[in-house]
Amino acid sequence: MADSIATFKKQNNISIITLDDGKANVFSYKMLRTLNDCLDQVPKDSGSLVIAGRPGIFSGGFDLKTLGSGDVDEIIKMVTLGYETLLTLYSFPRPIIAAVPGHSVALGIFVTCCADYRIAIDGEYICQANEVRNNMDIPTQIMEIVKSRVNKRYFYRAVLNGDPLSMKEAVAAGYIDELASPENFMDRVIEKAEDLATLGHPFYEKTKNVAQADVVEKIKNALSDYSRWN
Repeated sequence: MADSIATFKKQNNISIITLDDGKANVFSYKMLRTLNDCLDQVPKDSGSLVIAGRPGIFSGGFDLKTLGSGDVDEIIKMVTLGYETLLTLYSFPRPIIAAVPGHSVALGIFVTCCADYRIAIDGEYICQANEVRNNMDIPTQIMEIVKSRVNKRYFYRAVLNGDPLSMKEAVAAGYIDELASPENFMDRVIEKAEDLATLGHPFYEKTKNVAQADVVEKIKNALSDYSRWN
């Protein structure tokens, strides 16, 4: 396992958070807490942010070990922080680029969807919202994000049917914006991050807030309802 499951570094005006638990990059409470600690270090008024996975996988989703533990308090703590993290990322005031070097599944694909631009390796990997296939529902606080990203003609396949999509299909569906070769992947990610880092503040933030206001309001209301019942 990596020394730290999420690391932060700066490269000029680009902040880079790399997720690497040495395995499937699951979003355990510890991973989510570490990710949020990294986010606290990212400038909110300049530059851009890259969130990258480890070789072969962006993330496999929530930690199934915790979900299957039967420890209700730990499950609620993890899931609540997961939902809150999605809102933080979706409404982040600076551009986020998701660097997807492999599979992006369940909460992994939802985190991917929170990014403003998503670049994936052109390889034999999948993007999948597999909740319904695993006898789980997708709550409002996630569904609103997905609806804002996924193309309507792919919605039933990608979300209601929970189909695994190849990377080329993921581009058509709206999960991913572009594919890059393995050799040029991070070079292309940094190139795009450098471009988006030039977008002025607070103009980018204000425009993003207007564009996403209705979705953010629905997410906040859903989170409020969730906390009330838990």
